[in-house]
Amino acid sequence: MTALIHVSALYRYPVKGLSPEPIDRADLETSGFFPGDRLYAIENGPSGFNAVAYRHQPKTKYLMLMRDEALARLRTRYDDATATLTVDGHGEPQAFRLDTEAGREGLADLMRRFVPESLRGDPKVLAAPPQHRFTDSPTGYVSLINRASVAAVEDYLGAPVDPLRFRGNLLVEGLAPFAELEMVGQVVEAPSGLRLKITKRTVRCAATNVDPVSGVRDCDIPWTLDARLGHRDLGVYAEVIAGGALARGDALRVVG
Repeated sequence: MTALIHVSALYRYPVKGLSPEPIDRADLETSGFFPGDRLYAIENGPSGFNAVAYRHQPKTKYLMLMRDEALARLRTRYDDATATLTVDGHGEPQAFRLDTEAGREGLADLMRRFVPESLRGDPKVLAAPPQHRFTDSPTGYVSLINRASVAAVEDYLGAPVDPLRFRGNLLVEGLAPFAELEMVGQVVEAPSGLRLKITKRTVRCAATNVDPVSGVRDCDIPWTLDARLGHRDLGVYAEVIAGGALARGDALRVVG
């Protein structure tokens, strides 16, 4: 493969299940997670979470779009310097300091009022322990979405498909539809020297059926992929094997 892969957008998801934040640049560390990504999760009843002896939990233990589509109607912004999450979309905008017990309880109370029918127990805002994140995958993967693959799904459905349905960290252009699925094992390099090794394909779940703006469950993307391609994969996970900066507009080249 000789064509360059262009990074058209970067996103992080500070709170699992809540809205994405576009960013212009990120500094990734070797074997690390995407910066500012999945720092918090909202426990949906007791999950077995233990910050001291942490083990990865399935996303079904938390509030998440696959089952709780109303979350897409909330608009959130996270300030790293103050650990403050601002939430809009349910009454007046509210701000919560997630590094304080009072702030975490305030966000949990908002969830009690916003999605009461989704709760299996008392919600609780959890902070990821050092060296861990509330990612769907148990290791430090960065997720990459190929815009051409999304365009192919639009053709299958005959309707627009927002790439944010797939909740990726990198949106890229320059690949053929679904070419990313054949890149497992390959390494791509950014101008900074950052290297990402493509580790596995991403199997899509029902969260992709939720429009990220309206919160309406308006299509069936996993079923459509399966019917057309015989699998439910779109996008890939990558591991940071050499740290460096990544910016919107960067060109990635395959180096191994």
